[in-house]
Amino acid sequence: MSAMANQHGDGAAADSRVDPRGDPFLGTRFVAPVRPATFLRRARLTGRLDQGLATPLTLVDGPAGAGKTLLVADWADRLDRPVAWLTAEAGDQAPGVFWAYLLQALRAAGTRLSPGIGSPAHAGSVEKTLLARLAADLSGRATPAILVLDEFERVPGPAIAEQLEYVLRHAGHGLRLILVTRSEPLLPLHRYRAAGTVTEIRGAELAFTPAEAAGLLDVHGMRLGDDTVRALVRRTQGWAAGLRLCALAAQRSADPERCLKEFEAGQSEVADYLLAEVLKRQPAETQDLLLRVSVVERFRPALADALTGRTDAETILARLHHENAFVEPLGHDWYRLHPLFAEILRAHLRVRHPGLETELHARAARWLSHGGSLAETLAHGSAAGDWEFTARTLVDDLAIGRFFTGLRSDCPAELFARMPPDADGPFASIVLVARALADHDLEHGVTQLRHAAHTLGEDTAAGAPARLSRALLDVLVARLTGFPGRAEQVASLARDLRDAVPAERLGRHPELFALLLTHLGSARLWAGHFDAARAALTEAAGSPGSAATAVPRQESLGHLALIDYLDGWIGRAERKAHAALREADRYGVPAHARSGISRLVLAAVAVDRDELDAAQALIDETRAARDGAEDPVTAAALALAGSRLLLARGSTQEAVAAAEPRVTAVVASPWAEDQTVLVTAAARLADGDPEAAVKLLEPALDHRPARAVAAAGARLAAGDAKEAHELLDGLPAPLPGGPALTVPATLVRAEAADRAGDTATARRLVARALSHAHRERLRRPFLDAGPWIRPLLDGAPAEEMALDWLDTSPRTPGRRTHDEEREPAPLVEEVSPRERDVLRRLALLMSTEEIAADLYVSVNTVKTHLKSIYRKLSVNRRSDAVRRARELRLL
Repeated sequence: MSAMANQHGDGAAADSRVDPRGDPFLGTRFVAPVRPATFLRRARLTGRLDQGLATPLTLVDGPAGAGKTLLVADWADRLDRPVAWLTAEAGDQAPGVFWAYLLQALRAAGTRLSPGIGSPAHAGSVEKTLLARLAADLSGRATPAILVLDEFERVPGPAIAEQLEYVLRHAGHGLRLILVTRSEPLLPLHRYRAAGTVTEIRGAELAFTPAEAAGLLDVHGMRLGDDTVRALVRRTQGWAAGLRLCALAAQRSADPERCLKEFEAGQSEVADYLLAEVLKRQPAETQDLLLRVSVVERFRPALADALTGRTDAETILARLHHENAFVEPLGHDWYRLHPLFAEILRAHLRVRHPGLETELHARAARWLSHGGSLAETLAHGSAAGDWEFTARTLVDDLAIGRFFTGLRSDCPAELFARMPPDADGPFASIVLVARALADHDLEHGVTQLRHAAHTLGEDTAAGAPARLSRALLDVLVARLTGFPGRAEQVASLARDLRDAVPAERLGRHPELFALLLTHLGSARLWAGHFDAARAALTEAAGSPGSAATAVPRQESLGHLALIDYLDGWIGRAERKAHAALREADRYGVPAHARSGISRLVLAAVAVDRDELDAAQALIDETRAARDGAEDPVTAAALALAGSRLLLARGSTQEAVAAAEPRVTAVVASPWAEDQTVLVTAAARLADGDPEAAVKLLEPALDHRPARAVAAAGARLAAGDAKEAHELLDGLPAPLPGGPALTVPATLVRAEAADRAGDTATARRLVARALSHAHRERLRRPFLDAGPWIRPLLDGAPAEEMALDWLDTSPRTPGRRTHDEEREPAPLVEEVSPRERDVLRRLALLMSTEEIAADLYVSVNTVKTHLKSIYRKLSVNRRSDAVRRARELRLL
């Protein structure tokens, strides 16, 4: 019988046992593979395949070992309908053979096809009329035939793809085709997508989730910690074969968890699988390209060409992506290898080409310096050990400030940690300075800075970026050594250099000048030049808001808070300190990079408000976060807050010992010296030696109002009211400062008036002091004033003003009052939960109206609770209620 007759359907003459080549059909190709005992069914994917039955075409497309075939086989096995299965082979590229096998797969699954369809007679071709008869036969079916074509990438010819699309299109509802493939088929998928007639399950969807990976390990008899599972999924990118092979390797280990953590990609079943299934299937040129690009995390064709020395990368990469050969596009012409595949290739590269990896890193670094990111360039330069090139790249980019931004993702410290300390060259010397200062090694940093200055002075090729980078480090050293004159000189040079640097580069690194201004402001503050310091710090705090500038901005705000505190404005200081902490929290600044000044200012404010436990907690937190030597301003702030807290607790000797900042500075700080003298004099006064306090305070009183006020108080305590008045009268009017300065001055005048018998004037002055202190909740001057003030506070209007916020129990540092020595009175009656709510808000200094609003009750209800609280605690005032509640541990 003729071949034409056979194709036209003389079914009796056709031998259904052989293909057009005369070879018997291989029955194994019509059977789905058996799932292993450790197979894990994934409901989210089988559900997607169920949904695919609503569309003519389902595409399951992923790399080798993605679990495609087993997924579809499992789904087909539990379906309550017959599924035709055909596993493609390379020989199917002949259209006649392919269609003969496809028809046989349908018949083997029990699909009743018309005998008139026939079968191809020639291996190399198939008549279109046969395809038309097949499509027409399928289109008439009430229930569609389901056909799975597995490993479809083996038949990539455009002729077969076109024929298959023809049958699928004309079969209509009668055929559901599932293509399982490693590469995108040559079908007009855009048409199916536009019409919504294709279901796609791609590589990303095939990847195991951590929960699925845990389930897979569980069926292998292993229950591992969540962190281990997540790490394994990250490393394998959820690749099914990788997970299974890792699980099998771990099964054979006495310690599976350790085995997976210490898994060596280059020496494992995973490596054998990928090398055999992916690498060795490729031509020699492709293998060479894959090995070479494995040293970079991402690459463009041009970078791949630079690594291979050839010009064929673009074509090879496009083909590898199309074949799902673990080459993933990232967009904008960038690609990457699957991370585990890249790891295996690097291990293979070291075996096949020893020593080549270093050269490839050097090539990548130089190419990336013109077409990649700074981080990538630095990483490859570091891996190549080319330190001068890598340092020059960092410095020329003006990225030296990233040593100090606290950002682990951008910080170059780890990259340069391996750079030898004797690395030579002007750029390497600058980086060595930055590395030492970032490690808080000031002594080594100063030595390296001198060497860098000498090297740069001799190198005429080192341009403005190198000099500007060195200027930043120079100003930092000046700040840390307390050398404000040097800081001013170098900052002036930096301003001149700014115009010589491309604006675009400065725009990429706003942290450079934000850091420089912060260091300059701190040096000025140390010198007591508050106005100039405020100008530099305000400019730094106003730098562009970003993670890169978070450290200098929060540090500048902390310094500005300290200036406000030293000027007596504790409310302003508190607000700026909190703003600094919020800025650090907002950008996740790590503890080691946070300025301690903000917490120390808050601690000093807490002392002024008699919140001593809060102050202690802030100081302890600051000390715990210390990382290396402190700069002079922070050391002085710690001495200020710590010594004043000790003084408030009555520990006068310890306060004096803590008042001296533990720093060595080129220039002494006038305000730091003043704070030391003020604490020491207050301790002498508390110990009953006003003459010693006078001797400490009176030298250098000019232009130092705080010392003059303290000296006046000491003179008054020594019985010299006239001298006290003269000291106060010599101060400018009004006093140049906030309530923390004006309130003590007013109280000294009030005490002098009280001693002179002028009670009316004394009461008026106390009322004025209360008025000024009330907004800031400034308690300490009243608590330290001594017994003379109590009668004046008990009379109106001072009593009413002091009622809500001032604990007026008289206390002198170093002495316990009769009330403090007395055992607390017993609790009359248990305090209710609602009354505790009110007590907590009393402790926060909230008014009756504020408490009512916060608790969503009426003002009268709050007043009723207050009366009950007073009765139960045996008190008759708010401040006493809070104090008793603390004594009884109700708060």
